[in-house]
Amino acid sequence: MVRILYFAKLREDLGKGGEEIELPAGVATVAALRAHLVARGGAWAAALAQGKSVRVAVNHDMAEPTTPIKPGDEVAFFPPVTGG
Repeated sequence: MVRILYFAKLREDLGKGGEEIELPAGVATVAALRAHLVARGGAWAAALAQGKSVRVAVNHDMAEPTTPIKPGDEVAFFPPVTGG
């Protein structure tokens, strides 16, 4: 199981702040997890689509698409932070 957290606009768009899922076979990177979630369709496809600006952290460390994930990890998705 991995714990997935959604913050800010993603939380609003998806209607939930987080969930726990069993990693499907072949899902071992941040990019693969994102693609798995996009494949759910609907709000998932819109909010996490390729090209959308979404930041990811794995176990509280900023992650790249190639960052590995494994059972027990916490993966957080959030929009980029802007300020002024």
